[in-house]
Amino acid sequence: MAPNDGEQKEILTRIAMPTRHYFRYFRCLILTGAAMGLFLFATSFPAGAQWVNYPTAGVPRTPDGKPNLGGPAPKTQDGRPDFSGVWQPDDQKFFQNLAAGLKPEDVPMQAWAKELQQLRVTRDHVDDPLARCLPHGVPRVNTNGLFPFKIIQTPSLVVILYEQLYLFRQIFMDGRKLGNDAPAAWLGYSTARWDGDTLVVETAGFNDKTWLDTQQGHPASDALHVTERFRRPDFGHLEMQATIDDPKAYTKPWTSTTQKFHLLLGTDILEFICIEGEKDLPHLIAK
Repeated sequence: MAPNDGEQKEILTRIAMPTRHYFRYFRCLILTGAAMGLFLFATSFPAGAQWVNYPTAGVPRTPDGKPNLGGPAPKTQDGRPDFSGVWQPDDQKFFQNLAAGLKPEDVPMQAWAKELQQLRVTRDHVDDPLARCLPHGVPRVNTNGLFPFKIIQTPSLVVILYEQLYLFRQIFMDGRKLGNDAPAAWLGYSTARWDGDTLVVETAGFNDKTWLDTQQGHPASDALHVTERFRRPDFGHLEMQATIDDPKAYTKPWTSTTQKFHLLLGTDILEFICIEGEKDLPHLIAK
């Protein structure tokens, strides 16, 4: 039986670096669907090294020398919150179900979308693009608690590097507008603005192939527009809410509850090429 979220966190805290990298990939076998398990079982485990044990600079300390993760969030030179760092979701809750904590009526699906969502659950998620090493889509790409991501922040551009599938996002803050002149993309196209201490990221231009989550299989169309609101309440924690506006799939926009992330110190993301060594994809049967 798969461990619950609390057990997952306890397991991770007991495993010293660099062992966490081995175990993180192994756990995917028991925490995702059958098809996902096949695809992850075939991938290679990365080897730990000094590369992921390099001390994080600028960490505030308590009087006894321990990291003060509840200390003030760092600021950039222009006084904005600095989101830079290696982050990991606290749990798998939103990866499995983006609507976790919401009532069914809070996520009003169009009839075709509800039928498709139920079919995906019935078919044990074998149609999930992620099971074929294809990108997660937004916001699911942020939510997998088994893999960290790295934020690199500049005044005009925020880049997010994801360890799983080695994906990246460019979030432009140079004043450009979201347009319809770019090819449809798995991760869409993103711009951002500041709302006080909150970074508001707008993403559109998706293809119609992505899933919003894994176990529930909430669908999305090419009309999807995602608004992510990121906050860093203190040094060691990050928060995000996602609003889904997709009139083709849902009768009105809806917003997730708040997802929480924790800062990883003394480590970095590693290369993860999921197709390397893969032998099961030709045997997966999907709709």
